[in-house]
Amino acid sequence: MTVDAVDEPFRTQLTVRLRDGQSLLGVELPGPCRYTSGNGVDILWMGPDEYLVLGPALSRESADLEAALSRESAVLAVVDVSAQRNVVRLTGSHAADVLAHGCSIDLEASPPGTCVQTLFARTGIVLMVREEGYTILVRQSFSDYFKAWLADASLEYVR
Repeated sequence: MTVDAVDEPFRTQLTVRLRDGQSLLGVELPGPCRYTSGNGVDILWMGPDEYLVLGPALSRESADLEAALSRESAVLAVVDVSAQRNVVRLTGSHAADVLAHGCSIDLEASPPGTCVQTLFARTGIVLMVREEGYTILVRQSFSDYFKAWLADASLEYVR
């Protein structure tokens, strides 16, 4: 198989609105259409003062993460949106080809660290470009449709 789509284990997802700031949880904030990683979290730029923090799945650690974010002086609001999106990892030599079937983003011009909100086959997604493939966050209510569409788009690349 030259394309592999795998559901990632449940991860804490926190929307954070900021007044200002250069870092969260000791991790430098990403610029527009980027994400940064460190200290067990990914921080995704979602808008001018909005970030999505992806953290561990364990409830104790996620509660600690939310509490730590709430104590940071630049934080205006922290909202737990963990149940809002499923996370899918797409890897393999034809992963970009499969995404190109339903996404207008120029993936060849998108280096690792890129993070964009876009439409994929008429479904809103958050797309993270990684060294080893792609991480896709899709709304829970569209998850079955997304997975079926992805499976169909992958057929020509499966041996």
